[in-house]
Amino acid sequence: MRDGPNIANIAALIGDQARAEVLNVLMSGMALTATELADAAGVTRQTISTHLAKLREAGLLAVEAQGRHRYFRIADADVAHLLESMMGIAFGTGSVRVRSSPREPALRKARVCYDHLAGELGVLVYESLARRGAFALDAGGVTLTDHGRALIAAIGIDPLPSATRRPLCRHCLDWSERRHHLAGALGTALLDRFQQLGWARRVPESRVLAFSADGEAALRAWLD
Repeated sequence: MRDGPNIANIAALIGDQARAEVLNVLMSGMALTATELADAAGVTRQTISTHLAKLREAGLLAVEAQGRHRYFRIADADVAHLLESMMGIAFGTGSVRVRSSPREPALRKARVCYDHLAGELGVLVYESLARRGAFALDAGGVTLTDHGRALIAAIGIDPLPSATRRPLCRHCLDWSERRHHLAGALGTALLDRFQQLGWARRVPESRVLAFSADGEAALRAWLD
């Protein structure tokens, strides 16, 4: 019986090593050129063009022209959520890189997951806010309580980010912690605010989000 959408094409696209590397590096939330993606994937410029065309046709990537350059990015939050979930499955089944990057410990501590905070500190944020009554569960998923509104207002997120098609709050299973961190419009607002406050900064050419000692202390003090 052949019911429902056919996932074979999407699975085959993601299953290619070069295309998987492209999607992985774009999970930083940045938009990159074809040349930058070719270097990341370890393929030629001509080869990367073919890969990018296939990913765009499948709706996994979007492209934006700026002057003479074209910049590629993850198409939307739903694609990012799919990729993070797949990373979690791969990690849980022992499918890890033979040779880890020197940045691996920092990546597990705090990283950008498309447009929100992930890793140990990302899970800490979600679980600490949940423990303090910031969230409630209903038929629509995770919602923010009045107490939660007060908590995020305490660090300067007020008024709330306006969610359009995407939800305000959303669970995202963290691949390294195997627990949930916070995605959605609020997750994006929190990531932006942590950087505005100077608590953390993005590490160039990486998904790592580096918290300073003072920044992590301030984060933990807010959560406590």
